[in-house]
Order: sequence, then structure tokens, then C-alpha cells
Amino acid sequence: MNSKNNKEGAFPTAADEIALQAYLAEALAMPLQKAQMVLEPITGGLSNPTFFLTIGGDRYVLRKQPAGKLLPSAHAIDREFRVMDALAQTDVPVPRMVHYCDDPSVIGTPFFLMEALEGRVFHNNALPGMTSSQRHDIFAAMNQTLAALHKVDPDRVGLGDYGRKGGFIARQVARWQGQYEKGKTRDVPEIPRLGAWLAENLPQAETTTIAHGDFRLGNLMFHPEKPEVIGVLDWELSTLGDPLSDLGYNLMPWIMQQSEYHGLVGHDLAALGIPSLKAYVAEYFSRRGISASFNPYYTAFAFFRLAVIFEGIVSRAQQGNQTPSAVQDLDKYSLIFARHGLTLAGA
Repeated sequence: MNSKNNKEGAFPTAADEIALQAYLAEALAMPLQKAQMVLEPITGGLSNPTFFLTIGGDRYVLRKQPAGKLLPSAHAIDREFRVMDALAQTDVPVPRMVHYCDDPSVIGTPFFLMEALEGRVFHNNALPGMTSSQRHDIFAAMNQTLAALHKVDPDRVGLGDYGRKGGFIARQVARWQGQYEKGKTRDVPEIPRLGAWLAENLPQAETTTIAHGDFRLGNLMFHPEKPEVIGVLDWELSTLGDPLSDLGYNLMPWIMQQSEYHGLVGHDLAALGIPSLKAYVAEYFSRRGISASFNPYYTAFAFFRLAVIFEGIVSRAQQGNQTPSAVQDLDKYSLIFARHGLTLAGA
């Protein structure tokens, strides 16, 4: 196999495809002459490059790390593979994991293969073209799936060591403060200001569950016809953590304008059949079987983390490790997100 192919460049090159085809023919136990392979990039993601892969007549999804220098603990696709593999035995819908490769000599970075689900992904939270009843059912399915995830016992599915228990928010705030300082190529004062407020106002109570880290409508695959989630995708940021951090992140569309990644502010939610933020939160707690009130701190934290992530994307683009067209106009969002967080914080 080629050990020098495309470690720093764009994937895939012809050498990548030859090496990958030979590797997968062996890993999937098929004759090389029958391992006809086609790779198709899946657009829309800004982190781990993802592709449809057809080989030997079977269709999969290939997910890999990006090329170039990465921040510590970022793009941990081994963890994505592990958590989805473990959750296959639960009520949380996930794609079937097929193979993990930790050898960067094959295509330049580690990668994994999973089944390709056939279904629908909705990126516009307002769900245009649907009836109010259909929208209601889609949001209910999303809510139900989040509650189901947070009801899973990590120890029971072999994920008891998937992260540290307790002190999650404090560690996360410190981590993302550090990520911003390490990766920044410009100053956005609102980001460290929000981080400082979060560090000074940590919630007192905390529970530990499996936390997805990027739980939103666009990371759910729905049945082709029914309002049923058939796969939760994009587990890159998953760990053991406070479930309210997932809920806080899931609530961001209710705070964002329509022009900000399809936010819901400005829409007539009742007419659309979309629950209010308050109703959605109440439904989530009811599904988990607990009595609690929601602290907007967690959504402020979600905006902080996303602001840092977007700054990282912009930084990688400036270093030549991200396709320029993929990050066009994204440099404004880190400021937008940080300001939303500051508004929720009252700071």
C-alpha cells in the first residue's frame, strides 16, 4: 500500500483510490477484481470529510479526519465509531458500523465505514413544504430521540469510560476557551468575554449521561415517509456529559433569526405546527420522566462553543486546510453566535 499518498492534500487522489480499494477489498473480504469502487463527496459538513462509497455493489458512508495539523482532541473519529457501535444495542437509532481503520498510511488519515441509510435530512428548521401536522411530528420525533439518548445508561452499553463523570461544564468551558486561544487567527472580543461569564456562573447541579454534542435537526436521518428518526449522525463531539448541554444546543434555533442557519425567530410557530421553546423543553423533561426547569446558561454555552468551532473553521481555511468556497461568509457567524450567548447571559 502507498504510505506517502496525500497526507497534506485534498482527498481523494488517484493514489488514494487505489490504496483504499485494495485495503477495503481485504478488510471486507472480497476479491479485488470485484471491488469496483466509487467515491462521492457528501457536501454540507465543515469538519470531518464524509463520502458515499460504493464497493462491490454495496453502498457505505466513509468518514475521515481532515488533512493538516489538528487541534488536540479534535476530529476524533475513533470515538464516533465507538459510540455508534455501542448504541446499536439501545433505542437510539444509529447507522450500523462496518469497519474502522487507524492506519493513516492508507488515505492520509484514519477513517471508518458505516452503512448508508436511505432517508431524509432536513436542514431548514421551519420545514418548508410540510403541513403543520407533519412539522409537529418531526419535532416530536427529534425530542423523543434526544430524551432516549439521555436515558441510556453508559455503563450498561460499555461506555462508562467514554468520558469523565461530573464537572463536565467547567471542563468544557475551559476547553473551548483554550481552543479559541490556540486556534485563533484574529481577535473576536465577544468570545473570551462570553467564556469568562460562563466560567464565573457555572451551574451548581449536574448529571451525567451520553451527550451527543451536536444534536440538531440537520444531524438526524428520518424515514423516507414517516416522521421517524432512523439515524443520529455526526458524533464527533460526543462524550459523557451533562444532558442539558445537548438540550441547550438543540434549542438554539428558537433564539436565532431566519437568516442565521434557518433560525425560527420571526416565524409564526403556532401556525407552522412547531412547538414553542417552553413547550419543547417541557416535552423533553416529560419524556425523560423528570421534573426540572431549564437554565438558559446551557444555550449560552452552546453558542460559545459554536462560536469557537466556527473560528477554528475560519482558521483552517486561512491555513489552506479547508476549501475556501466551503467557508465563504462563515467568518461573521462566530461573532453572531457569541452575541447571542451574551444576550442570554445578560452580560
